[in-house]
Amino acid sequence: MRTNQDSRPGTLTKVSGVDGARMLRVLDELAEYGADARGGVTRLGYSEADNAARGYLSRVAEGAGLVPVVDQAGNLIIRRPQATSGRRTLLIGSHLDSVTNGGRLDGAYGVVAAIEVLRTLSQHGITTRHEPVAVAFANEEGGLVAVPFIGSLAVVGRLERPAEIADRRGRPLRDLLLSAGGDLDRIDDAAWPPGSIGGYLELHIEQGPVLERRGVPIGVVDAIVGRIILDVAVYGAQNHAGTTPMSVRQDALAAAARLVLAIEDIARGRRLCSVSTVGVLEVTPGAVNVVPGLVRMSAEIRDTEPERLARAEAAIHATVDSTRLRTGLHIDVSVAMRERPVRTDPGLCAAITSAADELGLPHLVMSSGAGHDAQIIATAAPIGMIFVPSAGGVSHAPHEHTDDTQLVAGANVLLQAAMRS
Repeated sequence: MRTNQDSRPGTLTKVSGVDGARMLRVLDELAEYGADARGGVTRLGYSEADNAARGYLSRVAEGAGLVPVVDQAGNLIIRRPQATSGRRTLLIGSHLDSVTNGGRLDGAYGVVAAIEVLRTLSQHGITTRHEPVAVAFANEEGGLVAVPFIGSLAVVGRLERPAEIADRRGRPLRDLLLSAGGDLDRIDDAAWPPGSIGGYLELHIEQGPVLERRGVPIGVVDAIVGRIILDVAVYGAQNHAGTTPMSVRQDALAAAARLVLAIEDIARGRRLCSVSTVGVLEVTPGAVNVVPGLVRMSAEIRDTEPERLARAEAAIHATVDSTRLRTGLHIDVSVAMRERPVRTDPGLCAAITSAADELGLPHLVMSSGAGHDAQIIATAAPIGMIFVPSAGGVSHAPHEHTDDTQLVAGANVLLQAAMRS
């Protein structure tokens, strides 16, 4: 390893790496917050379990001599006690919340590793070009409050109409933020001043099979997919299933079934985008002996190229139009989410690559098929992402797993990349 005992910003100081055993212990203890009866983790954003986990990591940070605060959006921000004011910041982190019955690593690993990196830098008195700050973003998944990325959107000043946001039970964001340590009336204070973030590094499990299949321990992310979610409502005519002749039926579910298969074909057969999915299908009234009168469904497409996303979205609208003509039914389509694909920063990618090389860890340049807080922060600062393998390509499930040695290796790459950033 190249070394330099000079503590000027941007120089490298000899450090063996993070305390892997300590990091793994914190990760294990964090998994107890939201542990569910099915062997997974259910730690939805702004839930009691999420708030308790935030409190636990605050205590971990304080015990390490670091300074944790919760901002007005519920983000946990952790600084070194010797942090120099007026310097641009290198944010390091991920999110703390999970999906329902998810795994113990998604998001949480990146947060715990960021705290360990900050602790290591502080213990060795290492000064980097930008002031390193660990962050646990709030509500990335959108499991309880169905507006994902609330924490990172607030940081870049892009959170829209927060007073209108509520959870799935109707509880307003105002009340949820109060429990989390935030304040809706001051949520604009969570936005960082333009130019104050010099960069953002996020360490994450891959959530896919590529690294494991290739036998490569480190992924260097060059792009994060864009994502479009459409809400589709198909209106038919509810009627008796036994007495309504087939020739006069207006079956909303039969029309929706055509849409489901056509949307799948947009990626699988026509290859207009990377993936296309219908993940929600709600049938009304949902009775065995009733012709369905209403179906609400989702249509999601993802790709790293804006032009391909646009073509795939146009194909969905064309499919809806043809289904209207064929069935005579009324079909509404509205946009629920639109996030453009983003490219990671070449300089931060070079820092990650250099760190992996110095540690003797082979790496693979790859894109991310999942969304991350990084793509939100990319609107305000350069971003870099590091992946480690996911066993079997599994994520968002209780058996989500990455070997301990790979988790520690990823954290050491994060440490070295932070020192180079």
